[in-house]
Amino acid sequence: MTEATPARRAGRLVALATAATLLAGPLAVVPAAASAPAATAAVATAAKTSLVVKRIPTKTAPYKKKVVVRPLVTAQGRVSVKSKTLTVRHGSKRIATGVRKIGLKAGTYRVATNVRYRTYTIKPSGAKAWSTVKTKSKVQKLVVRQGKKPSSTAPVSTYHCPKWAPVKGNQSGIYHVPGGRYYKKTTPERCFTTASAARKAGYRASRNG
Repeated sequence: MTEATPARRAGRLVALATAATLLAGPLAVVPAAASAPAATAAVATAAKTSLVVKRIPTKTAPYKKKVVVRPLVTAQGRVSVKSKTLTVRHGSKRIATGVRKIGLKAGTYRVATNVRYRTYTIKPSGAKAWSTVKTKSKVQKLVVRQGKKPSSTAPVSTYHCPKWAPVKGNQSGIYHVPGGRYYKKTTPERCFTTASAARKAGYRASRNG
């Protein structure tokens, strides 16, 4: 066999390198890592659309009054809430159906939060393609606590204080207790639970009863 000359050996090496480059070329056009960002973006976009009906936490009502309760719902992304309402039971009695909010006094209730909503996708034209109306609900036990009894409150009418705060404090800085000579005639500006509470607020006792 005739030994290859240096020129021939160099030509073969160039040919082999050219062939290797041509074979590797198609594989380098779309690297595996290049498709990862697109997939990640698609997952991120899907994750951004959500609707969650949350549990309404324990409430505290002011003393002898009610606290307002509303549905607790969070929506994110391509979703539109049509309505969110409450259905409330107290014991075996249904006290509200499909209301947007309700005032509840101290007690234990069974509350259902009901949500109607729609989601959408974006068409190639840029327009929104809406889904049919969907629903989501959550039923829970809701406890409304009684707030602490205050030492004073506003009068219930021109001449009357509530029974739990019967001491009348008038505009002259004088307080009158039930059974006093001028008690019934006194127009209170503030009502107190006790004479001591009235004194702490800066009022003095009536000298004439």
